[in-house]
Amino acid sequence: MTTHYEQSTYQGGAAPHAWGPPPTAPPQTPATPPAPAPGAGEPQQPLTRRLRRGRPEDPRWARPAFLGLLLATGLLYMYNLSASGYANSFYSAALQAGSKSWKAFFFGSLDAGNAITVDKPPASLWPMALSVRIFGLNSWAILVPEVVMGVLTVAVVYAAVRRRFSPAAGLIAGAVLALTPVAALMFRFNNPDALLALLMALTVYFVVRGLEDGRTKWLVWAGVAVGFAFLTKTLQAFLILPALALVYGVCAPVKLRKRLAQLGLATVALVVSGGWWVAIVELWPAASRPYIGGSQNNSFLELTFGYNGLGRINGDETGSVGGGAGGNGGRWGATGWDRMFNSEIGSQISWLLPAALILLVAGLVLTRKAGRTDLVRGSFLAWGGSLLMTAVIFSYMAGIFHQYYTVALAPYIAALVGMGVTVLWEERSRTWASLTLAATATATAAWGYVLLNRTPDYLPWLKWLVLVGGLVSALGLIFVARLGRQLALAAVGLGFVAALAGPTAYTLTTVNQGHIGSIVTAGPAGASSMGRGGRGGPGGGGMRGGFGGGMPGQNQQQGNGTTQGQNGRQGFPGGGNGTGGFPGGGMPGQNQQQGNGSTQGQNGRQGFPGGGRTGGGGIGGLLNGANVSSAAKTLLEKDASKYTWVAASIGSQNAASYQLATGDAVMAIGGFNGSDPSPTLAQFQKYVAEGKIHYFISGGGFGGGGSNGGSNVSSQISSWVQQNFKKVTVGSATFYDLTQKTSGGSNGS
Repeated sequence: MTTHYEQSTYQGGAAPHAWGPPPTAPPQTPATPPAPAPGAGEPQQPLTRRLRRGRPEDPRWARPAFLGLLLATGLLYMYNLSASGYANSFYSAALQAGSKSWKAFFFGSLDAGNAITVDKPPASLWPMALSVRIFGLNSWAILVPEVVMGVLTVAVVYAAVRRRFSPAAGLIAGAVLALTPVAALMFRFNNPDALLALLMALTVYFVVRGLEDGRTKWLVWAGVAVGFAFLTKTLQAFLILPALALVYGVCAPVKLRKRLAQLGLATVALVVSGGWWVAIVELWPAASRPYIGGSQNNSFLELTFGYNGLGRINGDETGSVGGGAGGNGGRWGATGWDRMFNSEIGSQISWLLPAALILLVAGLVLTRKAGRTDLVRGSFLAWGGSLLMTAVIFSYMAGIFHQYYTVALAPYIAALVGMGVTVLWEERSRTWASLTLAATATATAAWGYVLLNRTPDYLPWLKWLVLVGGLVSALGLIFVARLGRQLALAAVGLGFVAALAGPTAYTLTTVNQGHIGSIVTAGPAGASSMGRGGRGGPGGGGMRGGFGGGMPGQNQQQGNGTTQGQNGRQGFPGGGNGTGGFPGGGMPGQNQQQGNGSTQGQNGRQGFPGGGRTGGGGIGGLLNGANVSSAAKTLLEKDASKYTWVAASIGSQNAASYQLATGDAVMAIGGFNGSDPSPTLAQFQKYVAEGKIHYFISGGGFGGGGSNGGSNVSSQISSWVQQNFKKVTVGSATFYDLTQKTSGGSNGS
């Protein structure tokens, strides 16, 4: 029998037989005109009734279930939100600056003195900075906008899937997204990825709407969404464009000439919405705006195509900590086709990735005989193409790559699961469809078992529940056509429980913890360990060979001159003072001094015991700054109003910690890595002569050009300061008073 999906597309927005028995005869669809949008031609309901009741054709439970999903997502993501404090202090310092200075707000400056920007465009900062301006600097003001973005992303995915399939499909997709561990992490964190995920989901939604009726406005809105995504995280916004352009160019229900014209207009919309800010920045006199952090020549275009662009693909990122992952592994983990499934990434995103891939193939097989403009197939191609393009690029990126980047995949996986499960359910009377459902349940259960088995001490019973529950469900799904409706639904329900049990547990663990620093991961300790790192040598404090301590997240200085990373390996003893290299050990995040100088890193490896000064959060405060003592805070706050910057420090994270502690601007010399040529030695000397900077904070950043080139101006400034100004020691921190020169140009020691 030729199926419904092989001949036509839905006419009413909801599958007429969703979750019911298969139709006895396929409905017929005329070749022209294109299928009307769901709900087209029906009398408009009052807005309040529409919000409360939903579409007239929806079952009565659909809208309450949808609103319940959004409420549950919001409550889940709000839970324990303040445990993360300032989260990534790098971005929180920029929010503080933006709440005080509109110029800093516009450019995305790290400090209100507008010395240097963050190494990203500022769109993701704007909602949070407005919140901080209104409600003050606190964890809730910073992170609640991110939670709102998470809820909106769930709503967008639901709306996109529900329009062409059914409310049940939308609810499944929304639930899968909300319970993805990396989504629960990043929609509660202040990195740019939350806004990027929302805008990418909106882009696919608009393209799918365009596939319904061929209206130009949907393509234009898609271009606008991508443009603002570019202003969120530069070229990552473009990863899905080839797939979406191809899908629309082939499948849209209008003539080819119009399709091409619409794609051209979408490109114009993209350029305008993403280019206006770039044009202003590039045309603005460099002397009167902040330096563009992350670039080597004060150019946002260079940042876009270098450090934040092609460098992420080939690993050639001048001034960064370097890429060079390669197939055999490296600083950012092993690359290859299986990267999304390995021990570094898998627990963050891949729980339902096998299911999504199986269901994508099944959806395309099911619609193989449908017409060119079939909306079911178009939806699978749009979401599936976005998933494959992004996953392939992520898998082979040789440059900087963090586990949390994979939140970009979450909306695509969720949509494919919601669509695929429901269309196969509707075709369950066909043997191949029921077998595919069974195979999906089996693969998901088996993969969930593998992921849970990577942390054997974490809920050890759960992996067996997932495996056994999934296999029992698969057995029932094989014979689903012969079972009664209740037993069939029970088999499907058991399959969902088994599939979502693992990611739900990891998500609950994620929201129950605080996450601080530049590198954060979802799930329990040990669930994700990044990279092999490089090797130093015994007694070596420098890190030319690589990263001795892995790449952990949160750090707490506790003890005996060692650096301990959870579930990791021991490094090499006898680290030096870290000058020009990476002090302490490894790549930690937030530091809290508690004892005798060790550094505890989440998901890291044990680094260089005996490492000398720890003025910041590992690697000289590269991934998070120092714990600022009350005495240091008091020192910097004295006469703070007399200075543009109360202090200057090498590296953005180190500077951010002192800025957040005092509420006053702190200049980040050299940007995030300490390897940007900003300011030059001459500029810094001029600022000092003009009395604009009070203190220089010792330590932080690379202290030189970094492991992948870049400027050594921070070393020049550090040497000049040490030779000419009075040293002030406050606890374990060292400051230089730039208003008091030493006699004879000594270093003041």
